Order: sequence, then C-alpha cells, then structure tokens
Amino acid sequence: MTELALLLVAAYLIGSISFAIVVSRLYGLPDPRGHGSGNPGATNVLRTGRKSAAMLTLLGDALKGVVVVLLAKWFTEAWGLPGYVPYLAALAVFLGHLFPVFFGFKGGKGVATALGVLLALNIWVGLSCLATWLAMFAITRVSSLSALVAAGLAPLYGYWLVGGATETGLLVVLSAIVLARHHANIRRLLRGEETIFKKRV
Repeated sequence: MTELALLLVAAYLIGSISFAIVVSRLYGLPDPRGHGSGNPGATNVLRTGRKSAAMLTLLGDALKGVVVVLLAKWFTEAWGLPGYVPYLAALAVFLGHLFPVFFGFKGGKGVATALGVLLALNIWVGLSCLATWLAMFAITRVSSLSALVAAGLAPLYGYWLVGGATETGLLVVLSAIVLARHHANIRRLLRGEETIFKKRV
C-alpha cells in the first residue's frame, strides 16, 4: 500500500531528527554523544549544565512523537487506512529516534519519544505511564528505573484502556525496545551503581 509506505517512511525520517544534537549545535554546546552515556538525549545535554537546552531536547523528542501520531491518525481517516496504522507510525518514529539516518543510526534511548507517541495514541495510556514514572521517581529517585517500570506497564495500560490484539502487540514491541535500550542501566541497577538524584532541600 503506497500511502502506508509513504507515511511510515515520513514518520521514520521525522523520528531521525535528533533534538539533542540540533539543540546542542544551536546553543554551541559539545556534541552530547561525546560524554556521559554517549546517547544523544536530554540527560546528556543536561550534563553540560544548560537546563534550558535539556528541556528543549526533551520537548522536541516528545513532540515529534506526538506530531507523527496525530498526522497518522488524520491520514488514516482521510485515506481509509486500518485503525492500527497510527501504532505502526508510532513505532516508525520511535525507531527513527533510536536509529537516525541523519546521524549514523546512533540515537537515544527513546523515553521522551515513547511518551510522546503514547500521549498521542491515547491520552489516558500516556498519562498513566507518565504518572507511573513520576511516582517511581518520587520513591526511588532513579530515572532509569522509573522509565523501565513505566515502559513495562505500558502494554497493560494499553490493553485495559484501548484493547485490540494488534494495538497491544505493537505496544509490547515498543516497550520491549525501550527495555532493551536500557540494558546498561539494568546492569548498573543490579550492581547498585545507578545514579540516584538527590532531593533538593
């Protein structure tokens, strides 16, 4: 189906825009791939000390997921495509973020983009995942653990709030990729070496 192929290619290309790299260049900051975890994401941008740049990165990575899914929903209705197409577009933009064609296929871990697509696919699923992340972070002060728990619960939230085997299956794939991208964090968590953010008094 030509329309579906064009939509998925466009979603992937939009996902390939790495806001960590773009924002860092606009701010004149070091390449985020050159320090910390080496991932082009908001956390590495934050390590430069520019909170505004990190926030722009976070928003940009989330918004590209929102925009792609909302456009996919519109085109699905306009072109009479199957109802699961926005979920395929969500996966495509997510993979674009992880493996950006514009930056040597070396992308971030995808948490912000995953949240963006979830919010756009179903606001309640997205908010449930966000609430889970916030609750876990408030308890543990460990960002990666919070992301892992939220990602792990995303398919369950989707099943309860949306239903549909295909849609739930695609959420399982998305969540599994998020978990896989955090393999190094999981090893550090098991060793008790993961970064804990201290509460400010």
